[in-house]
Amino acid sequence: MEKVVNCLFAALTLLLSVQAEVFKGDCNFERPLAACGYSQGRDDDLDWEQVNTREKTSSEPWMPSGTGFVMVNTSGRFAGQKALLLTPQLKENDTHCVIFHYYIGGRDNSHPGHLNVYIKENNSPMGMPVWNVSGPASRSWGQVELAISTYWPNFYQIVFEAITSGQRGLLAIKDVVVQGHQCMNTPHFLTIKGVEVNAGQTASFHCTVNGRKRDNFRLWLQGIGGREAPMKATKPWNNRRFIGTFDVENTTKGDSGRYRCIVHSDKGVGVSNYGELTIKQPPVPIAPPQLTAVGATYLWIQLNANSINGDGPIIDRQVEYRTVSGTMYDLQPVDKTTHKIGHLDPDTEYEISVLLTRPLEGGTGAPGPPLRARTKCAEPMHGPQRLEVVDIQSKQVTIRWEPLGYNVTRCHSYNLTVQYHSRVAGKEETREEVCYDAQSRDPQHTILNLTPFTNLSVKLVLRNLEGVKESTELEVQTDEDVPGAVPLESIQGSPYEEKIILKWREPAQTYGIITQYEISYKAVSSFDPELDLSNQSGKAVKLGNETTHMFTGLYPGSTYSFTLRASTAKGYGPPVITQFTTKISAPSMPAYDQETSLNQTESTVTVLLKPAQSRGAPVSAYQVVVEEERPRRARGTAEILRCYPVPIHFQNATLLNSQYYFTAQFPAGGIHSPQPFTVGDNKTYNGYWNAPLLPQKSYSIYYQAVSTANGETKIDCVRVATKAAILVTQLTTPYIRMAPAAGDNQLTGAATHKPDAVEPEKQTDHTVKIAGVIAGILLFVIIFLGVVLLMKKRKLAKKRKETLSSTRQEMTVMVNSMDKSYTEQGTNCDEALSFMDTHSHTLNTRSECALTLNARSECALTLNGRSECALTLNGRSECALTVNGRVGSSPSSFTLPKGNSLTSTIPTNSYYPDPFVPTAILDESQNMGSDTSSLVQSHTHSLRKREPVDVPYQTGQLHPAIRVADLLQHITQMKCAEGYGFKEEYESFFEGQSAPWDSAKKDENRMKNRYGNIIAYDHSRVRLQALEGEQSSDYINANYVDGYHRPNHYIATQGPMQETVFDFWRMVWQENTAAIVMVTNLVEVGRVKCCKYWPDDTEIYRDIKVTLIETELLSEYVIRTFAVEKRGAHEIREIRQFHFTGWPDHGVPYHATGLLGFIRRVKTKTLNNAGPMVVHCSAGAGRTGCFIVIDIMLDMAEREGVVDIYNCVRELRSRRVNMVQTEEQYVFIHDAILEACLCGDTTIPASQLRSVYYDMNRLDPQTNSSPLKEEFRTLNMVTPTLRVEDCSIALLPRNHEKNRCMDVLPPDRCLPFLITIDGESSNYINAALMDSYKQPSAFIVTQHPLPNTVKDFWRLVLDYHCTSIVMLNDVDPAQLCPQYWPENGVHRHGPIQVEFVSADLEEDIISRIFRIYNAARPQDGYRMVQQFQFLGWPMYRDTPMSKRSFLKLIRQVDKWQEEYDGGEGRTVVHCLNGGGRSGTFCAISIVCEMLQHQHSVDVFHAVKTLRNNKPNMVDLLDQYKFCYEVALEYLNCG
Repeated sequence: MEKVVNCLFAALTLLLSVQAEVFKGDCNFERPLAACGYSQGRDDDLDWEQVNTREKTSSEPWMPSGTGFVMVNTSGRFAGQKALLLTPQLKENDTHCVIFHYYIGGRDNSHPGHLNVYIKENNSPMGMPVWNVSGPASRSWGQVELAISTYWPNFYQIVFEAITSGQRGLLAIKDVVVQGHQCMNTPHFLTIKGVEVNAGQTASFHCTVNGRKRDNFRLWLQGIGGREAPMKATKPWNNRRFIGTFDVENTTKGDSGRYRCIVHSDKGVGVSNYGELTIKQPPVPIAPPQLTAVGATYLWIQLNANSINGDGPIIDRQVEYRTVSGTMYDLQPVDKTTHKIGHLDPDTEYEISVLLTRPLEGGTGAPGPPLRARTKCAEPMHGPQRLEVVDIQSKQVTIRWEPLGYNVTRCHSYNLTVQYHSRVAGKEETREEVCYDAQSRDPQHTILNLTPFTNLSVKLVLRNLEGVKESTELEVQTDEDVPGAVPLESIQGSPYEEKIILKWREPAQTYGIITQYEISYKAVSSFDPELDLSNQSGKAVKLGNETTHMFTGLYPGSTYSFTLRASTAKGYGPPVITQFTTKISAPSMPAYDQETSLNQTESTVTVLLKPAQSRGAPVSAYQVVVEEERPRRARGTAEILRCYPVPIHFQNATLLNSQYYFTAQFPAGGIHSPQPFTVGDNKTYNGYWNAPLLPQKSYSIYYQAVSTANGETKIDCVRVATKAAILVTQLTTPYIRMAPAAGDNQLTGAATHKPDAVEPEKQTDHTVKIAGVIAGILLFVIIFLGVVLLMKKRKLAKKRKETLSSTRQEMTVMVNSMDKSYTEQGTNCDEALSFMDTHSHTLNTRSECALTLNARSECALTLNGRSECALTLNGRSECALTVNGRVGSSPSSFTLPKGNSLTSTIPTNSYYPDPFVPTAILDESQNMGSDTSSLVQSHTHSLRKREPVDVPYQTGQLHPAIRVADLLQHITQMKCAEGYGFKEEYESFFEGQSAPWDSAKKDENRMKNRYGNIIAYDHSRVRLQALEGEQSSDYINANYVDGYHRPNHYIATQGPMQETVFDFWRMVWQENTAAIVMVTNLVEVGRVKCCKYWPDDTEIYRDIKVTLIETELLSEYVIRTFAVEKRGAHEIREIRQFHFTGWPDHGVPYHATGLLGFIRRVKTKTLNNAGPMVVHCSAGAGRTGCFIVIDIMLDMAEREGVVDIYNCVRELRSRRVNMVQTEEQYVFIHDAILEACLCGDTTIPASQLRSVYYDMNRLDPQTNSSPLKEEFRTLNMVTPTLRVEDCSIALLPRNHEKNRCMDVLPPDRCLPFLITIDGESSNYINAALMDSYKQPSAFIVTQHPLPNTVKDFWRLVLDYHCTSIVMLNDVDPAQLCPQYWPENGVHRHGPIQVEFVSADLEEDIISRIFRIYNAARPQDGYRMVQQFQFLGWPMYRDTPMSKRSFLKLIRQVDKWQEEYDGGEGRTVVHCLNGGGRSGTFCAISIVCEMLQHQHSVDVFHAVKTLRNNKPNMVDLLDQYKFCYEVALEYLNCG
């Protein structure tokens, strides 16, 4: 039995243990707590007590009775002590409703403690209480519903917590019931889900409440960590459910955890399950990005985003960058590990960070550590703009410009300099200064230490580390200043006895326009102490263009001090002082009323000697001269009274055949007062024997005074007595005795007839008596015959004078020219003869001329009746020229060598007067004429044996030189019969090799020749200095050629090849060449004609460095300036290359105007003291020969008035093979020289334009013409006439309707053929291409479009890249002048579309801008074109109304051309017929360019150039004048 009981007890125990494993949570607390699965807290302060008052009552009044419960007695407890009671873990699939009762017992109004209820899910911490109560004591049981929504597989556990307050009482619970359904009065929750957000974001929990919303419900969100969130909003789900939304704002990592929803009702509390709140920290890079590359507008970085702080995953990357100083900020997404940040500002520091993003909103973390980096500088955007001059002074210029912002400099560190260059004293100077005022709002800079009145080219240069930009260049001229001193060495004085001619040059530093010169003079001393010099002073003022002045009224033999200074508008410059001494004058002899002696015997004559008056120098000696009277044929013939400079003793008179001898000489102090002197007293005076006179001879007694000073001697004499012969033995013939010429050891003049009578030395007294008787008998006969002969002679002389008058008139022009030339230029004998020879004057067959020039280049002309001409020069050169009636006037070069003279054995003496000009006297003596002729002929014959000198080309008899005046007629004759004359002349030249050329044929030199048949002759080749170790390195294909009076003035050479460039520059350096003339292009007709032997910047050719420093581009030629250095030579040479580009590929230029202008420019730019001028084309023969021949002949025509083209070419061919290669070139040379001679040089310096133009308009009252009219008449004469064949295309029948006037047609060679295709329309338009000063084909001159040619007009504008249209006429439909442009919208002309853009009116100019394009070729883009319609030229006027307005039109067109197309676009100019008005515009444009670039004006050349293409350009004299007047206006406007 005991065993059975034990078994039953074990089974019951096992059953109870199994049941304890599955507790439902209910408990009435009447059984032990363990039986309900309840347990006490382990770490609490108190335990719950299980009480059953049914079984045992309590004495405490607040103890409930009649029930079982658990409680916590708070009496005697400290405040805050806790007691925990835990239910078993409950796990269900549905919502539980837990109901329990609670009790708070104690004294009235006491608070024994707090009762909290926790819902602990799984094994998580308790969290916060979901329900609590704290009193006051009620002494009654309350009921609470716990609507717990914890779903499987989660489990929960209810924890009851009692916390004492320190007051007496108790806290109790009983009857815990767990129901398997929802609570009746407290709502339940559906399952809430966990939420994941990024830190800082708002986490939203949505709690779905199962039950209707009531006003007594209070919902909130409770976090397990204690954070609570109130309900944000509710919204109904359906009629039995609603949703409450809770936001956990500004979440942080600490807010992570579990959250649940709680709802309170008046019956209890509903608790949801826990939802997990996950807070993710957005990622942040640990390291800054790495810089990999830097540019001006970009930065390359590597992100370095692998190491982060925060949570992943990383789904996006961004780069944030901002300026360190400034407000610029930007954010860019990145999809790679490296990234380029673009569109940055140059030279700017940036701060760059990386941002990383994880999923969900707010997943972008804070920027990582920043990288600081600076971009590079960028090239400046443009140069400084609006550069202008604000102040101009003589030595400084102040400029201003637009402030430079960062958007221009593109770098915070930059440098601004002003660069200017000028030409001072013929040398280009370039300087650069730093502008320190670049940062101010009104920047400006003053350039100091400039040269006054100098043209400057100023520009600003903006530099930073990455580039350079320049402003536009500004041309400015400094103001005038007082000039420098007149060069002392330039002052030349030509002293005379009572005048001094002063010549000088303008100051080297004019510093402006010289307006006048002031010359003060004052006498400082005199050779004559008796002269009073107190009144010898004065002042003269000369105009600026005068550099000579003659001072008159001076004293002879006096020294004058001259003070000379120049003046500009700013005042006088420093003076320069020099002295000159007038020549002494011959003493003034006293007057002798009658030539009678005081006493006279057969052998003596007593005369009265009076003192002479000194003039400029004291009298140094007195002399008495006896002259034998030779027989004359008739009396009354004029005699020449001259003095006797050569002292001849009586003993030498017979030996020298002299008519006179000195009989006495007295010192100056010997004659203070009049005193008698006996001639023939047989005494000696100062070494001279006063020999007795012979009775049978007639004598004249002369008395002369001599003054000597300053190396010169002057003599004056007077005849004081005559003595007649007592016995006449023979009749003498009249004669003329010419004075002996001055000079050492020589006596020259016309031969004197010498009587044949023998003069006995001694006569007896008896003979004298007989002679006296005979003389008395014959005296009457002689007088009678003399009267008769004199009357006949006068009649004959009068008749001869009339006969010779015409001859004298013919010679007048020549003599005057010669006299002027010799007097002003000091021309020597050779030039005198050359001048006479080149002027073919026709002499009368019965006239003979004698021309005498003394040492002072003074001349006298004598005509006789023998048709012969004698030229005699005295001094140290003496020559004679005879032309008789048998020799034709064949002009031939004739030159006299110096040193040949007729000399005599006259002894020298210290007295030699200045040379004087003999007077020409007509003589009847045939004998004398014969003697003179023979003398001259013999002398001339001896001269002809000498070789001529200083004449470049000897004129042959078959091809004589041609007078310039006859050149037009000569060329016209030569062109007759299809140019047979030229053909015959050219074919007479020797063709091919005419001299050895062994050096050129050597094997080592063959490769140095461009052509095998054009190589260098040995005798004239240029020999280079041999290079060490290089055989035949002295050879270059080049020959010397003589110029006009200049040996080896040219070097004719081939165009350099690649192999000979170094040799070419060696030659240039060795020969000290300053000018290179290139008459070919590098490539012609696809063939290389010349190697480009010059650099674009700097090039070194072995030991020679060549630097291009300036290039001046003009329409027909280019001027390049090089600086050339040679290793080892301590100098830099400036060498200019003149490259003529206007020579066509075939033939010769159509007109010579351009080439002549080129040659003149070469002359003006080339130094006279430089070495040979190097001239080359391709072979160095054809075009080279043309240039050289024209250059030489122009010099010859200017100097001699003749040209000798044939012999010049022949001479050139003797120096280099085949110079002037074709007949066409030979004819072109003639045409070019003719044009040069007809037109002349019409260039006017800008500084002289006003005065020259004034003179050009001065009317000649006799001819009623002016130089300007004559110039225009010459222009019309040389304007070419178009032939029918020249305009063949315009005259085609299909083109007739496209011409407004059939007499105004463009030549074929100037036509712009249309390119744009438009159906069947032809490519012809009535237009002509015209050159400007600098650009070829810069203008297109055309007529106003006809209604049927408007389409062609716009085709022309588009095809030829025109950017401007100048309209100089009115729209007039009556004259078929339609409006060819749209006022708005678009006009379509076939494929061409013209769109109106804008219009503007300013004074007399309407400017319209159009956009034109070819619709058939949209890829070509569009072109902007501006039309300038000039309103200031009415149709009834020949010229515009205002020069200023027309000049403004020119400037506006130039400005548009430069701004829009850089000056490369063309300008269409049209008037009614494309003639005078259009030509006036083009001519003035050219003239303005000349003034701007060349500082000179050549209206003639400008119009002539235009007329070469269209003869009707500038067709009125008023239009021609207007060109000059606008040029003056241009200068006035600066």
